[in-house]
Amino acid sequence: MTSLASTIATDLRPIRHSSIPAKLGCALALAALADWLFYGERIGLSLSLFAIAIVCVCVLFNHATLDPRRATIAAVILIAGLVPAVEELNTLSFLVLVTALLVALLLATNPETTGLADRWRALRNLVLFGPFRFFLEVLQIFNMSAFTRGVALWLLPVVLGTVFVALFAAANPVIEQWVSLLNPKVILDYISIPRALFWTMMLALVWPFVHVRWRRRTAAIPAVADVTEPETVPPLISAEFLGPSTILRSLILFNVLFAAQSVLDGLYLWGHVALPANMTYAAYAHRGAYPLIATAVLAAAFVLVAMRPGEPAEKSQVIRALVYLWVGQNVLLVASSILRLDLYVDIYMLTYWRIAAFIWMGLVALGLILIVTRILLNRSNRWLIGANMIALTIILYICALVNFDAFIADYNVAHSREVSGKGAQIDVAYLAQLGPQALPAIEKMLQIRADHTLIGWHDRLADTQRMDMVWRAWGFRSWRLQRRLDDEAKGQPGNRPAG
Repeated sequence: MTSLASTIATDLRPIRHSSIPAKLGCALALAALADWLFYGERIGLSLSLFAIAIVCVCVLFNHATLDPRRATIAAVILIAGLVPAVEELNTLSFLVLVTALLVALLLATNPETTGLADRWRALRNLVLFGPFRFFLEVLQIFNMSAFTRGVALWLLPVVLGTVFVALFAAANPVIEQWVSLLNPKVILDYISIPRALFWTMMLALVWPFVHVRWRRRTAAIPAVADVTEPETVPPLISAEFLGPSTILRSLILFNVLFAAQSVLDGLYLWGHVALPANMTYAAYAHRGAYPLIATAVLAAAFVLVAMRPGEPAEKSQVIRALVYLWVGQNVLLVASSILRLDLYVDIYMLTYWRIAAFIWMGLVALGLILIVTRILLNRSNRWLIGANMIALTIILYICALVNFDAFIADYNVAHSREVSGKGAQIDVAYLAQLGPQALPAIEKMLQIRADHTLIGWHDRLADTQRMDMVWRAWGFRSWRLQRRLDDEAKGQPGNRPAG
């Protein structure tokens, strides 16, 4: 499978600078229009108006390549996509409009795609790689001076390093205090970070429609538009942006940042050093689990892009050693996330989403280990994807056999304040949502407190269990539950019957 960086690099060809200033101006105008239509506002008809504005700008800059017949078909598709969004904007109508916009762009500006497979491949590349083109093509415009080369070498490490610091600050109150010492409030008083990110996102989304560039199958194409130049890989992409020097700088910086987070986790999470004021272990654990998993996933994506098979970075022993060290720190990060979530569950009970989080964290850790295995064994990314899919299939199959309803109910009752003397009070409503499999746990609660609410839920679930024993609804798990309830009723005659 072609990696993200190599696909973008292949799709990017030297661009003619004559039309770029006008295109940048129109892209900024579309971003300003999006700000006026969407930012802080409820979205409805405004989305359809914005889609029409994108189409107008696209036609303005790509009229030379438009074929009347294909353009007519594209217009019909676009109008059909606009109708549901004008009728009512919801998730489905939004997806219909976006799909119609993409298909219309493909039909109108890419006459080379005739087969279904070619069109699907072109649309896939547009969706997956199109938003990244704005940043790369803007960098490509500048001459490769020494200063520009230096910026290119440090651009990726600084940007990703900033993202990692932000995630660590969200997960760790100590790092948050360190970041607060930088006093970013002075800058934030003049710049709205969310709004700047919104503008950046909109520029990335509209740029593929303003500056249309499709991946070509042949080099000899009539020179009629910006998409007609011969294919060459931009030196910025191959030499600096994702070259060995950039990757080496990134790995050194990332290892230092992750080491700081690992040391703090070792002190507070594993070593039980006193936390900062007004911070409980439960809050610390809940706050940190999910940002750290996002960090590990982002790190895995970077390793896959940086360590492409056969590339110079993949052959460098220094870079390989730094990758192994960094992946090891990420595995430790995932272990810390699991411990954080375990501490949180001890206080606030178990739910389906928290079980899913445990499973997801385990898969992330396994994926990181498989990445190192792929590098050590010099296997392809296809092998890595296959190994991950096998692991995912096995996990999903095992999950299909596990009685999570009964496990959650038994765990929550055993660790509730009523039974264990600590933790949170039992959530009876959530127990009832788990279904008849929660009946043994509810009966255990009835021995402690026999209030009317609990008795009512018990009777309703017992009725449901009896209906599940009808042969049309019969299941082996329900049969085992009924056997368990019958045995408990016989063994403890003083207990409330199971229905």
